[in-house]
Amino acid sequence: MDSNNKAILEKANAAIIEGDYEGFLSFCTEDTKWTFVGDKTLWGKKAVREYMATVYVEPPKFMVENLIAEGEFVSAVGEISMKDEDGKMVVYSYCDVWRFSNGKMAELKAFVIGTE
Repeated sequence: MDSNNKAILEKANAAIIEGDYEGFLSFCTEDTKWTFVGDKTLWGKKAVREYMATVYVEPPKFMVENLIAEGEFVSAVGEISMKDEDGKMVVYSYCDVWRFSNGKMAELKAFVIGTE
């Protein structure tokens, strides 16, 4: 189970890098919940789709340092780079903690810190 969830997250992240946001969302449950600690919470695919349309105008770039799986959870630690509202590339360190349900990404708790 652990390695299967890791593989699912790797496929989902590959879709994001390619700009295939609907492909990414196919790996999520309909009622997926994304919590950006200290910022906001998104409820459901519709909210995530709207978030991606505004924040991921250009696909982000990932550098995953570690993927750690245990039970229904997979944690990803690394860096993500994306353009801000002024078109400037910004680098963030992140730790995403994903909870899986029936082979789908059901919940995200994201810790994101600007590094520049």
